[in-house]
Amino acid sequence: MPKCVIAEDEALLRESLVQLLGQVWPELEIVAACEDGGSALEAIAAYQPEVAFLDIRMPGLSGLEVASAMLASNIKTEVVFVTAYDQYAVDAFERGAVDYLLKPVARERLAGTVGRVKERLARGGQDVSQLQALLQQLATVAPPQPKAPPLVWLTASRGQETRLILVDDVSYFQADSKYTVVMTADGEALLRKPIRDLLEVLDPSMFKQVHRSTIVNLRAVAGVTRDETGRGTVRLKNRPETLAVSQPFMALFRNM
Repeated sequence: MPKCVIAEDEALLRESLVQLLGQVWPELEIVAACEDGGSALEAIAAYQPEVAFLDIRMPGLSGLEVASAMLASNIKTEVVFVTAYDQYAVDAFERGAVDYLLKPVARERLAGTVGRVKERLARGGQDVSQLQALLQQLATVAPPQPKAPPLVWLTASRGQETRLILVDDVSYFQADSKYTVVMTADGEALLRKPIRDLLEVLDPSMFKQVHRSTIVNLRAVAGVTRDETGRGTVRLKNRPETLAVSQPFMALFRNM
C-alpha cells in the first residue's frame, strides 16, 4: 500500500482531506496527519511516504520549508501543496508542473491530482529539478503572511512564583505535555501554553525548531555538531546541557 503524510494546521480541513482521500484513493495508507510543519517533517523522514500533502502556511515550518528540507535530505516523496494563495502563486504552480490543491479542497480536483500523482509514481516520481525551481519562484511571488510583532515578554511560573521573562533571555523552549518549559541561564519556568502556539508569536529569524518538541534561541547557541547518523547536537552558551537536533531538521539548521 502506498503511504501518505498530511500536514494541515486547521483541524476541520485536515479531517476533510483525510476523508476525501479515503474516497478517491482507498488503497492509500495515511500514516500521519500532522498539524504543523515540524511534525510533518519528522513523519516524512520516519515513514518515507510515496506522497505528502503539505499546507503552505503552518506554525513553525511552512510547507515550502518542509519540501526544501526533504530535497536537502534526498527524500523521494511526491509533494502536493495545499494553498489559499492568489493567482500569481497558482501560475507558479502551473508552470512548475507540481500539483497543488486550493482550499477548500474539492473532491473532483483531488481525484484529478491523485490520478497525476499515480502516473508520476509509475514513471519513477516527481522531477526534483522542477520542485526546486518552484520553491525558488514561490519564495519571490508568495505574499508574506501578515503577523503581529514578535513576542517580547512572557509570563511563566516557577513553583508559586509568577515570573516576567524577556524572550531574548530564553535559551530554549521544550514541550511538556500541554505546557512548555522555558529555560534561561538561571533555571527553568513553566509556560501554560503548548509549544505549537509559540511558533506563531516568536521571531522566526532568531527562534528555530531543532526538534518537534524543541525551539532554540540562536543567540544562545555556541555550536552544532553532527554524528554519523545525521543527527545533530546543539551546545549552548549559558546552559550545561545539550539539545538534540533530529536528522530531518539538520538540513534547515545548516542554513541558519
